[in-house]
Amino acid sequence: MLLTPLLILLACTAALAAALVWGGPRLIKPLASINAPFAGVDFTGVPSAQRYLARDGTSLAWYSYPPATAAADAPLHRVVLVHGSSSRARSMHVLARALAAQGYAVAALDLRGHGESGERGHVAYIGQLEDDLEDFLRAVPHGGSQTLMGFSAGGGFALRFAGSDRQALFGHYVLLSPFIHQDAPTARPDTGGWASIGVPRLIALTLFNRAGITRWNDLPVLRFALDEASRAGLTPSYSYNLAMNFRPHDDYQADIRNARGKVCIVAGQDDELFHADRFADVFAQAGKQVPVTLVPGVNHMGLTLDAQAVTTVARHACPA
Repeated sequence: MLLTPLLILLACTAALAAALVWGGPRLIKPLASINAPFAGVDFTGVPSAQRYLARDGTSLAWYSYPPATAAADAPLHRVVLVHGSSSRARSMHVLARALAAQGYAVAALDLRGHGESGERGHVAYIGQLEDDLEDFLRAVPHGGSQTLMGFSAGGGFALRFAGSDRQALFGHYVLLSPFIHQDAPTARPDTGGWASIGVPRLIALTLFNRAGITRWNDLPVLRFALDEASRAGLTPSYSYNLAMNFRPHDDYQADIRNARGKVCIVAGQDDELFHADRFADVFAQAGKQVPVTLVPGVNHMGLTLDAQAVTTVARHACPA
């Protein structure tokens, strides 16, 4: 009678081990709509990286875009800008310049695990990105009001922060074509061909984490559809820790319900990664009505690169 439970235990153990070893994300074909647009971007004027110390002593990078004009009798509004998955602050250069041209002080961050901030593809624990953002606000204080603006996965992270107990650190949240959840109505299969998920490994690590076992959280579970030219400067894959941190919580509806501040969404009408026309319904179903602006004729990357799109985004950077 003891043999059957023992065999089941051995089979489960073997399945989990196989999932960890062989269940990672597969290589996928580069997605031209994400990679190609940057070949034509003028990166002249990208500021030099500045540094701040996170609480663990790691030096993290950020980029300052001073406002082109500012009212002498009013404190500046600062926009803290968060890039998308695999990316870095430099990719937000066109949008950052557009925001600065409208009079905003812009701080574009290389989140830990990206660009010039730490080991690419890794964070030490789930929740470290929130700690890093709070550390930035303390290290580089701002006297006026502030908006957290995030694009794609960065928009999902902004929603995560907006629903957290630190949400009051920002007065306004702008989600640019945000990743909500792989099971949300906004999701397309494989994020429109942008991401490969190692589902067996992801499931195994989730089970281990629920049991308090985190020793294998550095294993990659996400791989992105980068071309060879982009791989050197971007982040090809995410560890479990980073993949689980750079997004809303698994109960994304709780993040939406808990976000008591001002939230708005801007997306391209022709977004190929997400169903942009479903954002309003997703938030309404969670009990929160948010304004959603869809920019005609603009796809996912176009939201941060197209002249009409970045002008539209800049109009939503500060709460009315």
